[in-house]
Amino acid sequence: MKKSTYTSNRTDISDSWQRCIAIGLDHEGEPIQPTLSSEQLQDLTCQYGELIASSEAEVLPYYRNVLSSSRCLILLADQKGRILKRWGDQRITESRLKPWFQQGANWQEQLCGTNAIGTAIATGRAVQVQRSEHFLKVHRSLIASAAPIFDSKKQLAGVLSVFSDAYLPQDHTLGMVRLLAQSVENRLLNRQFEADFFQIILNTTADNFDSPWSGILVCNDSGQVVASNRRADQLLGTQTKNVMLDELFTTDRSGILGHPEQAPLQLKTKSKVRLSALVKRPSTIRTAPAETLAGVQHSTFPDKQASFSNLEYGDASVRRCAEQSLKVLERGVPVLITGETGVGKEVLVNALHKASNRKDQPLVAVNCAAIPPELVESELFGYEPGAFTGARAKGSLGLIRNAHKGILFLDEIGEMPVSAQSRLLRVLQERVVTPVGATESIVVDIWLITATNRSPLSSIESGQFRADLYYRINGLSVELPALRHRKDIRSLIQHIYQQHRDSSQSEYLAPQLLSTLENHRWPGNIRQLVNVLKVAIALADSEDVQIWHLPADFLAEYSGITPPDEVSDSEHSNGFKPEPAIIPNRREGDERNSHAHILQVYHRCKGNVSSAARELSISRNTLYKRLRELGVR
Repeated sequence: MKKSTYTSNRTDISDSWQRCIAIGLDHEGEPIQPTLSSEQLQDLTCQYGELIASSEAEVLPYYRNVLSSSRCLILLADQKGRILKRWGDQRITESRLKPWFQQGANWQEQLCGTNAIGTAIATGRAVQVQRSEHFLKVHRSLIASAAPIFDSKKQLAGVLSVFSDAYLPQDHTLGMVRLLAQSVENRLLNRQFEADFFQIILNTTADNFDSPWSGILVCNDSGQVVASNRRADQLLGTQTKNVMLDELFTTDRSGILGHPEQAPLQLKTKSKVRLSALVKRPSTIRTAPAETLAGVQHSTFPDKQASFSNLEYGDASVRRCAEQSLKVLERGVPVLITGETGVGKEVLVNALHKASNRKDQPLVAVNCAAIPPELVESELFGYEPGAFTGARAKGSLGLIRNAHKGILFLDEIGEMPVSAQSRLLRVLQERVVTPVGATESIVVDIWLITATNRSPLSSIESGQFRADLYYRINGLSVELPALRHRKDIRSLIQHIYQQHRDSSQSEYLAPQLLSTLENHRWPGNIRQLVNVLKVAIALADSEDVQIWHLPADFLAEYSGITPPDEVSDSEHSNGFKPEPAIIPNRREGDERNSHAHILQVYHRCKGNVSSAARELSISRNTLYKRLRELGVR
């Protein structure tokens, strides 16, 4: 625990003891917990249903993945200290203390003295209470950490607390409960505003937008902040509610709200602090006066050209894939997208959704490879209440029904278990879905897009994929070209660099560096390109990117040159044979003078030709010649 945090925590404990003494509590006292009726407990659950659901969505995955092997108990309390929900290992509590951990138990300081939940409520801050720091002796076998949860109005909504034994590092526990509480706050904010308002995610770098410590600004169409989380106020150094974006940033509000989704945006605050931002548009597009949407209409209501503009920068084959897919999709014909991993299949699907006449309806994306085989059917088709052990009491609609009137995107369709394939086939044939445990079918209206980076025909031959399902999903098959085959690779590299560069860096990459990137094989395609550029931009540390800023593992892959104009037509037409034609190194057998080794040494010497030539034991003229061959000099 940091010294400042430790000092603040000890002060909070001392102040709490003073409050307990002032109200006349006795160290030997053992207050009796109130017993609530089943109706009162039900009312409590209904009253705080949103808080409980949001907390459970954050706590359960964390507990299963991180804390399941630790002896700890997690409690959610309301703003009055009453227990709403508990998760975890109840063995850490003594039998005589079990009533304190039941739903409805009250941990307010006035009743229980100094304790994590009650003291967090009293101070409005995260707090940790060791055994002997509890005011009442009855609680001195416990160690607990708690953090307050605030709603969109910055009012106390509840408290999340972790009770643990001595084997769990206590500094870690306090940090963990603060993290979980912040995650719950963010989820509450998102659930309240995502349908009708813009959200601007803020962080110090573009790599951490998914962090719970990201700031969140919620704005209306005119750029006024209607809500924010505490982290956003900290990053901006001011209370942001009711403030206009123009008052917070040097970029005007139309430039912020009109920025493409998924594309990081560099912002500078009025106090000259640089932040990375990501814009999320309302999930339900609302009708607004024209003057309100001035400057952002183009992005809020995208037409076909706007939706496809970020797919390609001069490659006709990519645009042809998009335009053909949209034509058949809008007639209800399924689309199958093939291509190597990382070529941008998900980006194409999002563009199709935004350009279609179902852009205001849901796009439900499912990665079939990410769902455990035993859960595929219940996740896709839904289930009735009590259909199986562990099923939700209210059942589940399932992902297919969630896509009703919209688009269902099944990524990695080749990984779907054969048992689920037969049920999916019936859905596509009859346009009805039967939830697990149900006897009646429900009509669904969906457009279907599937994607795979494997050859479906090979999967059919091996018995891993049903032939009848393949011919049902293969209405139109389009193949996105590998990055090394794209005609617009140079412009694409420049565009991705400009999306992620620091404002102080050159707007364009140097021609030599651009040639090096252009001639790479890119086995990971656009996904790999984005990561390489992000690393290089970060290592350049606000200076212009040079070749020695490229990551070492990237240079290790650089074993030859594949000129784009020498790729054969047959290679363009088959996305399932990703190996490009590579011009062999001049000295194939000489490891020290291979192109890969030369680039690695040049990288290590940070572009110093004399040092690199000495290390390679070749003349400077020879090194210049090799670098020119690689497009570096």
